[in-house]
Amino acid sequence: MSKLTIGFIINGQKKTIETTTSTRLLDLIRDDLHLTGTKEGCGKGECGACTVIMNGELVASCLILATQSDGAVITTIEGIGDNECLDPVQEAFIETGAVQCGFCTPGMILAAKKMLEENPHPDEEEIKRGISGNLCRCTGYQKIIDAIKLAANRLSSKNGGRSEKDD
Repeated sequence: MSKLTIGFIINGQKKTIETTTSTRLLDLIRDDLHLTGTKEGCGKGECGACTVIMNGELVASCLILATQSDGAVITTIEGIGDNECLDPVQEAFIETGAVQCGFCTPGMILAAKKMLEENPHPDEEEIKRGISGNLCRCTGYQKIIDAIKLAANRLSSKNGGRSEKDD
């Protein structure tokens, strides 16, 4: 199988890696880069467990070939917070009990983070639409919705009621 060298930025770090033309982005992230927060749920792009942000858009990494990420900027769950300083969305998920088994949580948090960047003051229906590509079998979604509302309020207070995009 022929290999290609690709380069991208993932979680703020420049990477150059050799991959095959059939390797999925999900497998490159998990197996080659050892970033295991991104999960494989369905392998069909329907569950959201493999969600990452690529070039500012939510994508199902199980449906993207690794070669399609050449030159991209990618954010996984590992890129939005750390043990010293969690992202406000991560904190809200913990505080509201929105983290149950944790399998869907990374994709759900990335979807929530992206939604709040675009709409810092979502109502409940907008939150439901914003996370609609991510399935959860444990929470019944209410705790997730509560977490996103809490994160939105905190981010709004932190920014003096303005979104980062207003700057």
